[in-house]
Amino acid sequence: MKKIIGLVLLVFLTSVSFAQELNARVQILTPNISNINKRNVELLQNTIRDFLNNNKWTNDTYLPQERIECNFVITITKWDGSSAYSAEAQIQSSRPVYGSSYYSTLLNMSDKDFDFNYNDGQTLDFSDQNFISNLSSLFGFYAYTIIGLDKDSFSKHGGTPYYLRAQNLLNIAQAGGNKGWRAVDGLRNRFWINENLLNVSFRELRTFIYDYHLNGLDKLQENVPVGAKNIIALLPALQKMDKQKLGSIFPNVYFASKADEITNVLSTTDLQDRMVAFNLLSEIDPANIGKYEALKKTR
Repeated sequence: MKKIIGLVLLVFLTSVSFAQELNARVQILTPNISNINKRNVELLQNTIRDFLNNNKWTNDTYLPQERIECNFVITITKWDGSSAYSAEAQIQSSRPVYGSSYYSTLLNMSDKDFDFNYNDGQTLDFSDQNFISNLSSLFGFYAYTIIGLDKDSFSKHGGTPYYLRAQNLLNIAQAGGNKGWRAVDGLRNRFWINENLLNVSFRELRTFIYDYHLNGLDKLQENVPVGAKNIIALLPALQKMDKQKLGSIFPNVYFASKADEITNVLSTTDLQDRMVAFNLLSEIDPANIGKYEALKKTR
């Protein structure tokens, strides 16, 4: 009996030790391609999901409930009838707020250059050191980016090692010739999101992500006014960011996904605090000023 119990415990501990980091959902859409085999699309969808969820991306131990929630919606826009696909992707990840069932978005990014080659039944092989395929490089890059942002939200600048891994993949993938990996491919691509995440110009924003979650959202369950006021107190630090860089992809993508959430949380404070928050946010994130206007309304 003791041997059986010991064996069960060993199996349990082994499964916990090797729990993967991501809990990814993958959806592939083909709205304008009538001749594509839906069964093959479903198999590709499952292959990508398993690739993301079954690979071990870090050396850390993740409990099942600690896996990072993320979604990939891939829209195939063109198919050559064989193995070449043109596509766009929407990549989203979130992290739980302490003491609640609410998940706060960390990444919500559109990738317009998600082209790849794939043969039906092909396995997805991956290497940190060599370019194997654009498909595995794309998902490896976003896996590291998602993990990095999650780490940033739990420890100050904790995502740096994973952004560096993503940068390494980015450099290797440039040899494949696909768009989205180089600075010259546009201003809102993988190159620039990675550059921004590692750029010291956005260090205050990465610090804000950590403090916003730890001292803001995670405090709401205990005391809503305290958590909301803590968030307002964090905003002045963001004024240190270079004003000329506010249109860059990292702050743009981050605040586009956070503006509604920030407004809803800060709406719980009194009008004086809300006006302070409105004035700060209007300067820090002018692109979403229309959403922050709600802070000026009397309740």
